[in-house]
Amino acid sequence: MRVLKKAACLPLAVALLTGASVYGAWANDDLEKLAANPSNWAMPTGDYANTRYSKLKQITAENVKNLQPKWMFSTGVLRGHEGGPLIIGDVMYVTTPFPNIVYALDLNHDGKILWKYEPKQDPNVIPIMCCDTVNRGVAYGDGKIILNQADTTITALDAKTGQVAWQAKNGESTSGAKGESGTNAPMVVKDKVIVGISGGEFGVRSHVTAYNLKDGSLAWRAYSMGPDSDTLVDEKTTQLGKPVGPDSSLKTWEGEQWKTGGGGTWGWFSYDPKLNLIYYGSGNPSTWNPVQRPGDNRWSMTIFARDADTGVAKWVYQMTPHDEWDYDGVNEMILVDNMEVNGKKHDVLVHFDRNGFAYTLDRKDGSLLVAKKYDPAVNWATEVNMDPKSDQYGRPQVVAKYSTQQNGEDTNTTGICPAALGTKDQQPAAYSPKDGLFFVPTNHVCMDYEPYRVSYTAGQPFVGATVSMYPAPGGNDMGAFIAWDAAKGKIVWSKPELFSVWSGALATAGDVVFYGTLEGYLKAVDKNGKELYKFKTPSGIIGNITTFEHKGKQYIAVYSGVGGWAGIGLAGGLLQPKNAAAWHGAVDQGRKQGNESESVGTAGLGAVGGYAGLADYTTLGGQLTVFGLPD
Repeated sequence: MRVLKKAACLPLAVALLTGASVYGAWANDDLEKLAANPSNWAMPTGDYANTRYSKLKQITAENVKNLQPKWMFSTGVLRGHEGGPLIIGDVMYVTTPFPNIVYALDLNHDGKILWKYEPKQDPNVIPIMCCDTVNRGVAYGDGKIILNQADTTITALDAKTGQVAWQAKNGESTSGAKGESGTNAPMVVKDKVIVGISGGEFGVRSHVTAYNLKDGSLAWRAYSMGPDSDTLVDEKTTQLGKPVGPDSSLKTWEGEQWKTGGGGTWGWFSYDPKLNLIYYGSGNPSTWNPVQRPGDNRWSMTIFARDADTGVAKWVYQMTPHDEWDYDGVNEMILVDNMEVNGKKHDVLVHFDRNGFAYTLDRKDGSLLVAKKYDPAVNWATEVNMDPKSDQYGRPQVVAKYSTQQNGEDTNTTGICPAALGTKDQQPAAYSPKDGLFFVPTNHVCMDYEPYRVSYTAGQPFVGATVSMYPAPGGNDMGAFIAWDAAKGKIVWSKPELFSVWSGALATAGDVVFYGTLEGYLKAVDKNGKELYKFKTPSGIIGNITTFEHKGKQYIAVYSGVGGWAGIGLAGGLLQPKNAAAWHGAVDQGRKQGNESESVGTAGLGAVGGYAGLADYTTLGGQLTVFGLPD
């Protein structure tokens, strides 16, 4: 570990906050106050509701065309930069991909380095990180910056000095261990740090864990699958209004397959203080080959509502039982109050799943209100059954020709939409309460899927399928930025993009919505989807657009650094510039390869061939750019 001090002290605002916490009250009382102030961006997704909405309105639909870069900062790391910075008072906290450097930057001096923390991690963790060495950001609470390191070490840093306050080991990532890794942003709730684990492609039995914010001691841990005592899902926990009964997970796995069941928890968390419930989703079951794991494989692919103090599940909803396509359910849960659905007001949870369906649920009891496709290309299922009297209630109605197992056998299946990376992956959507609309970055990508038999070895890939990806029918556009009506379950407008939109969106009270593109453009649109501004940054944008106010002026901040699953070909050095004909030729080649192929078409879990053309538009980078209006 290295800590580089560049200033004797931080600005007064943060120093006061650091000393203000009193454990006689909840340790993060100051965090809620900070998050309520739109000058800050004090949580990874802006607020507990995951709305990614800012009340700042100095930048408007009329003047956004005048935005210009104000200052830039190089992170010194050339891999995929997901997530975004935190802004608290006069300080910005920036995080990098592996080796997960954390910088504290002084906003009073255009990003002067106040301190730098660089953990010492075993580089052997790099090969076990699925889909790039990303990190989705740090959290703040009780004067501490909380980092989830790639090697699963949870590190609490003094926000004022960068010194380590405590550390906790959340998993096993070193050589010969299970293959667990850490990529998601923690969330601080009351006196606890909530964090997940990655490793579904290595047969990890995943979990969500709460650590005590004061000292890093274990508070509770809830596994995605296993006995009730491990999952903290008891017989009174409900799904779609009915108790799940005892051993609801064990009964849906063959033998002891649950011990290598996957169910990664590498996505985003949200929290409802009124109900004291944490919401998140679990990922794919292991292996990707569905024939090898009969049953519904609970509780993979599931939305959980858990008590923040105990971790006990109040309700669950499994979106894709017995997943056959790698449609992880980890995408963000957005919380909206008093939404009128079917003539009745509900406090809802809205979730845009990888499987191509957008779900609206009552977040108090998990009642399913809406489930509709948010990309017309989705074809693996016709609909989600909405009849409470049916034994198929809440289940997607699978189209047989797009199943990857037929008559109990592995089946090479073509033309499945969406691809394994989903209609949307982890890139979070935004919600504007002014417009009542959700602004969603999406993928418009399909795949061919070839399952094959695989055996489990600890620390080794446990995938069991080869995938090749390509644009959905109807053109070469691989993405779209859409506006969604969650009460009606319909697309309001859709703005096509050449590549998948892999950045997180931002909605503002200035009637401007921001997002980034894989080619590297920061874009601004109005509530009707009209493009108002764009600026080409040095590398593809897979980070989340952030806004803050400093000395009375509003700014926009974004990471540039192509990577993630869609950009793994560039991030991993697997691609060189190609013309359009060569790009589509590589995709076609990948579609014809068997599961032993190492061709460009099937490498990187199928993404390299599909996104080969990206090399014509951008290259590696690691940079923060801060935009503002002219002085």
